[in-house]
Amino acid sequence: MKRREFLGSTAAVLGGAIAAPILGTGFARAEDMPKTGGTLIWGHSETTQNLDMHKTGTASTGRVLQNVHCSIVTVDKNFKVIPNLAESFEVAPDGLSYTFKLRKDVKFHNGKPMTAADVKYSFERCKDPATGAVNKPVFDAVDAIETPDDYTVIVKMSKVNAPFLARVAENGAGVVMPAGSGDEQGKHPIGCGPFEFVSREFGNKVILKRFDSYFDGPAYLDGIEAREITEETVRLTGLQTGELHMIDAVPPDRMKAVEADAKLQVHKWFPLNFDFLNLNHTFEPFQNPKVREAFDYMIDKEALLQGALWGNGQLTASPSFPTAPSYNHDLKQRPQDIDKAMALLKEAGYGPGKLEIVFKVTTNYPYHVQSAQIMLEWFQAAGVKVKIEQLTWADWLSQCWVNKDFQVTMMNFFTLWEPDFLYYSLWNSKGAFNYRGIKDPVIDDLTEKARGVVDIAARAEIYKKVQQQVFDQTHDVILWFRNGSIGAQKKVMGVDTIVEPNGSNFNFHKTWLNA
Repeated sequence: MKRREFLGSTAAVLGGAIAAPILGTGFARAEDMPKTGGTLIWGHSETTQNLDMHKTGTASTGRVLQNVHCSIVTVDKNFKVIPNLAESFEVAPDGLSYTFKLRKDVKFHNGKPMTAADVKYSFERCKDPATGAVNKPVFDAVDAIETPDDYTVIVKMSKVNAPFLARVAENGAGVVMPAGSGDEQGKHPIGCGPFEFVSREFGNKVILKRFDSYFDGPAYLDGIEAREITEETVRLTGLQTGELHMIDAVPPDRMKAVEADAKLQVHKWFPLNFDFLNLNHTFEPFQNPKVREAFDYMIDKEALLQGALWGNGQLTASPSFPTAPSYNHDLKQRPQDIDKAMALLKEAGYGPGKLEIVFKVTTNYPYHVQSAQIMLEWFQAAGVKVKIEQLTWADWLSQCWVNKDFQVTMMNFFTLWEPDFLYYSLWNSKGAFNYRGIKDPVIDDLTEKARGVVDIAARAEIYKKVQQQVFDQTHDVILWFRNGSIGAQKKVMGVDTIVEPNGSNFNFHKTWLNA
């Protein structure tokens, strides 16, 4: 069935989703002989927002700043925490202190060497409520930060916080900035990563240049120009004409054509992110779980995956990373059942035509707009009156994220592999990413309890209960995991090194141009 036929018949049953990890196809690897020089022109599918790495809540910004900043520790491909700015670390047997021994060869882009004072400043800045750091909860159990010498940091906890080390392995909570630089970071970020910030034209482009004093050796590229192009066709045309060296998010409907183009290379991976439908719990109808459940029953998830993503993803009822111990395999998505949806709405006092909603989506993700247009027909079939409002990314963040001014929206989160980051941030009533106004004492208790459980398997079981509660109460409707993709000119080398283990962040340290 052709996609246009699908759009004319939303009751269609279409083919299966991709169910296995996806490998790169025909891309150039880093083991070829590298060359130094050139500026990589990257067609970035999203727009950057607040450039302060402690404050930004958008993966679009973090994807650029990943090249500017470094975290105190990081993870390998198996998500094992390993040293980074710290050359070693030790966790006390009682879990109440963390000792980091710092590298002595790290310099910031302003020329100053990194010391324990910078780590102390960065962690205390995140912990301070006045900062507005999105990762503040990571430091809630931090009692004191001691610096016995310039290259030793001891973090003392008031109580066990088992996810702490994993949380500071992400560039956000764990990023180290020069002491006293907080006021500058939003306009001119200063870090110690392989590239330093040069300039940003909001909504247009960000320019970075190589930092020759990077502790892990200078990058091959002279610089990166990240052009922010959310319109899929424009982005792809720029790649095909050679104006762009590389793009992320190859349009799903053009994937096969790009893969067949002898002038281009494609790298794909699974997963990039999960997507979910968001219902505002402060909107009176959605305070009733029957209404929320009804919306779940209105959606044909497989048909939506095919219609909006052309099958470039995999259905899931759980947002946990697919290989994580916390993934709840017992959860199964509700099937589409318009009659049941209408019955639930009627029980809640919303017969046909009695419920009117505004569905806000951002043009930053074109497939969200397509998804909303498809779902509109199903919602209307269930007797719900729907109006779609398309917002720029900045307007979506302002209205939906900050002001919580929405009724229904759709969003994705980029592979939050660490379950505390995922479940506490998104579903705890105090979570930094809880823009839906969810207040569930069961989830609050479980996510708090998990922080005190050191055993990984036991903690995973707690998070499985959180997923079950999210599903049972239909706090959100989890839809799918989306595949990630990069399209590039053949002369872009080391494409296989760009994507970080979490599937979201990009790092161009080992990328180079063969021309």
